[in-house]
Amino acid sequence: MRDPKTAGKKPPFREEEQDAPARESVMRTKPDFGEESYKGHGRLEGRVALVTGADSGIGRAVALAFAREGADVAVSYWKEHDDARETARVVEAAGKRAVLLPGDLASADECRRVVDETVKAFGRIDVLVNNAAFQGETVESFEDLDTERIERTFRTNILAMFHIVKHALPHMKAGATIINTASIQAYLPSGPILDYASTKGAIITFTKGLAQEVIKKGIRANAVAPGPVWTPLIVQSFEGEKIAKFGGNSPMERPAQPAELAPAFVFLACDESRYVNGEVLGVTGGKPLA
Repeated sequence: MRDPKTAGKKPPFREEEQDAPARESVMRTKPDFGEESYKGHGRLEGRVALVTGADSGIGRAVALAFAREGADVAVSYWKEHDDARETARVVEAAGKRAVLLPGDLASADECRRVVDETVKAFGRIDVLVNNAAFQGETVESFEDLDTERIERTFRTNILAMFHIVKHALPHMKAGATIINTASIQAYLPSGPILDYASTKGAIITFTKGLAQEVIKKGIRANAVAPGPVWTPLIVQSFEGEKIAKFGGNSPMERPAQPAELAPAFVFLACDESRYVNGEVLGVTGGKPLA
């Protein structure tokens, strides 16, 4: 057994800022996505998963875990090609198929294409993980959130979910699952990234309403709400001391590593959670979802 407070890297972190999209491949302190630790148990054997934002961070950890549980994985990402190839490598190392699907999900047409390409490659979708997100740099005041940024954040983080789910549903059968990535920001919003936090609140509402609809088809919809997680989004959005001290105010005194999020997605994707629908599973290190 290990003390959870010391099981992952703790601040201070020494990172250089990156412009969007940030890349995990050039981070100094690499996130742990579970390559050395995650062990599968066949809980998703024979299934097909589409994971958006799967090039790095939480998405890569989920893709790896799903592959080790037996699923083939469609890896949707923006334009971080080197990172995405690393995700494909670990999926294929688990003996499963990986398909790389670059594209900007802020576009409704790209959302449709990603779904179509997944179905073309695998014939169906059994698990849909809506994880892709845009998080801009922190701002000093609300007035600094310009219209272009706000609209991009909403198109990528929540409108894309509407488009992808709409196109994916005809290719999903009873027993399939949808998992959306929310955030503790939905409950404890931060002013410097209020556009991002607002989309995460919308994702909670979207998930709860969607769950009531898709269960009529035998499909479940749930969400995972992480607390602070060490991913490329952090070095894209913060600077200086905010990066260095990231996650230090958590009850765990550190941020989560992506590998610590993946089991929550596996649980919601597999049959062991078949009576769980419309729920938000918090993985926050102790900060309450309230």
